[in-house]
Amino acid sequence: MCNHQTGIQNYHFRLQVKWGDKKYDPRKNLLKDSGILYHSVGPLGAEYWRSWMMGQEFQIMEGHMGDYWSQVTSAIDIRAYLPEYIMNPVAHESQPFLPMGHDEEIQGFCLRSNNYENKPGEWNTLELICFENKILHIVNGHVVMVLQNSRYINDGESIPLDKGKIQLQSEATEVFYKDIAIRPLEKLPAEYTAYFEE
Repeated sequence: MCNHQTGIQNYHFRLQVKWGDKKYDPRKNLLKDSGILYHSVGPLGAEYWRSWMMGQEFQIMEGHMGDYWSQVTSAIDIRAYLPEYIMNPVAHESQPFLPMGHDEEIQGFCLRSNNYENKPGEWNTLELICFENKILHIVNGHVVMVLQNSRYINDGESIPLDKGKIQLQSEATEVFYKDIAIRPLEKLPAEYTAYFEE
């Protein structure tokens, strides 16, 4: 069972990121890939690649900044269009919340609502807002995903996952981070409350 009692909660996390030129096996012929893993709990090496802790992922990938990936047994609800056939769900603030991740009908991946990544070689500003059960993925000032009810599954039981460590990924790709900052939140900023209204 995960130790869910440690880690940060209710915060605004911000960083800048840009790609370098180098790629390594096994990603030499794939998109440059990285990520922000948040609400991370439990032991390192729990996920597929045996590197990171269980948690939720704010994807950092060429053309996919702000996507969502479930890690291990995590799950979450995302405002998104229903997927159909081979299509992935696509986030959009106008849609209802759909459960995704471990033990859900929709597996743990959702595309961001739009591509707001800057040109190669330019810095991108990424923001992660987490307050209670509400989460926002923001890319260069644009909300690209609205999420809520973060959780993980343990022996068939759904357990809230609303705090934990933050991990920065680097997946066989040269990536640069700077101006990493975090500040506590006492309430969800007013400009974002409408995203969670029914």
